[in-house]
Amino acid sequence: MNDPKLAVAVISGLAMLLLVEPGAQAQQDNQLIPQSSTTSQASHPKHSVRQKQVSKPGQTHTSKQITATRAALAQVAKPHQLILQVNSNDPAMMNLTLNNATNVAQYYRDLGEPVSIEIVTFGPGLHMLRDDTSPVKPRIEALAMSNPEISFKACGNTQENMRKAENKDISLIPQATVVKSGVVRVMELQEQGWSYVKP
Repeated sequence: MNDPKLAVAVISGLAMLLLVEPGAQAQQDNQLIPQSSTTSQASHPKHSVRQKQVSKPGQTHTSKQITATRAALAQVAKPHQLILQVNSNDPAMMNLTLNNATNVAQYYRDLGEPVSIEIVTFGPGLHMLRDDTSPVKPRIEALAMSNPEISFKACGNTQENMRKAENKDISLIPQATVVKSGVVRVMELQEQGWSYVKP
């Protein structure tokens, strides 16, 4: 866990759960202990039933606290995950994708929730990450510095096909990471539960 804020949130949540849980368990145990002897319960069945039906006010509140804490821990433990695909050499689409990525990152940053965003390029969309042809190179450089949760993936198959077609090495911007296949990358991330958006 590399994010200090995330680590603090998880530790705080676990501490709260440990402090609250024993009290709730003790109250549940108390319910199992008879309030009076068996003889007394037998002679006063209505009174006995009434005792079992009376709930303790603190118990409901404690259970809600536990539920809320567990929900918060589950939310903190698993980040939101988004795939954005670019497969067109269209500057408008590239800028729209960067806008979407920035907006999503900011939304969850404001909520204090972790998010991972991958922009996957393949086919003509690889021009977005080419060092010599990217129309959004300066924007990606600035974006990568302020939004570490956004990463950029370049299709290795496309890069190789462009190299053969243009008879030269295809250099990528420093922010790009090459994957074997952009389409396979999108598919595998979806299989892992990532959300997929195509502009």
